[in-house]
Amino acid sequence: MAKKPKKGEETPAEDTLSIEGAPTDVKENSVADAPQGPMLSVLAQYTKDQSFENPGAPNSLRSGLAAPQIGVNIEIGRQMLDDDTVEVTLMLKAEARRENDVAFIAELEYSGLFAFQGVGIEEIQPLIMIECPRLLFPFARQIMASMTQNGGFPPILLDPPDFAAMFRDEMMRRAQDAAVN
Repeated sequence: MAKKPKKGEETPAEDTLSIEGAPTDVKENSVADAPQGPMLSVLAQYTKDQSFENPGAPNSLRSGLAAPQIGVNIEIGRQMLDDDTVEVTLMLKAEARRENDVAFIAELEYSGLFAFQGVGIEEIQPLIMIECPRLLFPFARQIMASMTQNGGFPPILLDPPDFAAMFRDEMMRRAQDAAVN
């Protein structure tokens, strides 16, 4: 156990840790030593647009009302920018209804700015449409939960979507559209 320096004593310039059986001359890997392969970087994450509508308040918040039926729609938008960067946007919309009355509508556009390096053209689309949204979703989910809770309703907890299945469906739809044209 290391001795704690007393007030006024100098602390050692470098602390060392010895582990029995470990090599003693471990060299730190520098960035130059790291293998160069495909890389995806998150440069920024941000809310582009956010809206919560509670048109029936305060009547829609009375106790004893039936739980509303909630429909959720998720879309993915992308915009290629210069220098191998792309803005990916998750567009979430939750609409809650009791029969014909709207209880609430929550909409969110949550975006991320991503950079790619060493990625082949055939790998770009799956990264943009699967991995980028997967990285953004937990943050968007939290914002949607807070929005509905702040609107007087229980927080809406969205299940993570299968972005890979969404991508496959989109690719099949595009293939069918190309075959028709």
